[in-house]
Amino acid sequence: MSDREIAQDKENAAGATRTVSLARGLSAKLLVLTACFVLIAEVLIFVPSVANFRLSWLEERLGTAAALSVVLVEEDANSLSRQVQDNVLMAIGAKAIAVRDDGMSRLLVVTEVPPEVDEHIDLGNTGLVEAMTGAVDTLAFGGNRMLRVFGKVGDSTKEFELIIPDSRLRMAMLTYSRNVALLSLLISLITATLVFYTIDRIMIRPIRAMTRSMLDFSRRPDDPGQIIRPEDRGDEIGVAERELAGMQQRLQKTLGEQKHLADLGLAVSKINHDMRNILASAQLMSDRLGTVKDPTVQALAPRLLRALDRAVSYSEGVLAYGRTQEPPPARRRLRLRQVVEEVHNLLGIEPESGVEFVNGVDAAFEVDADAEQLFRILTNLCRNAVQAMTAETEAAAVNRLSITADRQGSVSRILVTDTGPGLPKKARENLFAAFRGAARSGGTGLGLAIAHELVRAHGGSLELVESHGGRTVFSVTIPDQPVRLDEARGGLRRHG
Repeated sequence: MSDREIAQDKENAAGATRTVSLARGLSAKLLVLTACFVLIAEVLIFVPSVANFRLSWLEERLGTAAALSVVLVEEDANSLSRQVQDNVLMAIGAKAIAVRDDGMSRLLVVTEVPPEVDEHIDLGNTGLVEAMTGAVDTLAFGGNRMLRVFGKVGDSTKEFELIIPDSRLRMAMLTYSRNVALLSLLISLITATLVFYTIDRIMIRPIRAMTRSMLDFSRRPDDPGQIIRPEDRGDEIGVAERELAGMQQRLQKTLGEQKHLADLGLAVSKINHDMRNILASAQLMSDRLGTVKDPTVQALAPRLLRALDRAVSYSEGVLAYGRTQEPPPARRRLRLRQVVEEVHNLLGIEPESGVEFVNGVDAAFEVDADAEQLFRILTNLCRNAVQAMTAETEAAAVNRLSITADRQGSVSRILVTDTGPGLPKKARENLFAAFRGAARSGGTGLGLAIAHELVRAHGGSLELVESHGGRTVFSVTIPDQPVRLDEARGGLRRHG
């Protein structure tokens, strides 16, 4: 193991054991946010509430003044001494009391006539907005103002007036605001605690468990014990836990398969050199056997050569698939019929095999592709078809492999059709998966996997059109390269 991998493992282990501090966790954030939101709600409620308190305070003073006014009217206020008048006004904190009846205003009691009245308040016609702005103004700038408060009280037809300073009103409003603030803070803390406890049990703890599971799984993905065990819940948290468990299981399976493939690639690369030497020696001996005049040897030598070629091709296929990436295709215009003929010659179909090869590509048909990669694509598809048909033991069966092509606009489509037994269900389900999509016993499925990868490198697609007993059709679709506008213009200028 490299130093980099060791360092990465240590980092993963540290991450798996690391815990989030309480002050930075979701629980603390949830608690603070809930308290803040409740306080904001209380602030929004506070302004109308303190405005209502201000009006109620003034209405209470005006009501007391109205009750005293009735008594004073009956007893003749002028007969009262100055000391009694001052005591009456001091009782309600006012400077003067007046009553208006039938359009006439009468000053009942007064200690001193204020030189100026700062604000006139009609308690019977004060709207909500006006009440709120007045309350805020009194809290912020009041304390040294003189107010004229007037309005009707109860069912009386008389209108009563009261001249009163706002100092006591402002002190009462400040006391009320303090009590509301303390009560709001207490309510916000209680609400935040209840919300925190509820959401912590319902959401935060399961999320914390999923976080720990992901950290532990990232440290030991090959350990089945690190897969989360989802709870029996029907909400979003339950769905997330089940999906996480499924994803971890799939990832663990994929990592196991990748490890097997890596081990296979390592083993093949180690034995490749020795295998090449063995095959080279066998090929040399088979070449010498070709010079022997014995008829039996002459009949067996070509089969031996083809068997060795297939062994070499199989080895190269495994190594080619083990490479991390195929080189990008070097595309150019190709005569497809000639490429198909080269594939036919490489297959070396024996006449006694009963397999008929049909090159149905028009001689003028052209395709925009990499010659070597297109050759490999068709070779893999055709070799699979030939092997499937030669495995059949029915003498009267028609074994025919045909290749045709057509063009739809800028897209070339090549059809590889055979009359073999068709692909089994397992091969169709794992069509382009190496080592799982084999169409026959002992196969590897590398041919289709390699062909699929090469076609995708061309920007095209490899599809199984149909597959059943007596007919299997693969479609290779390759679009032409897009023409760059600047290059096209340059070509026109050169030809012009």
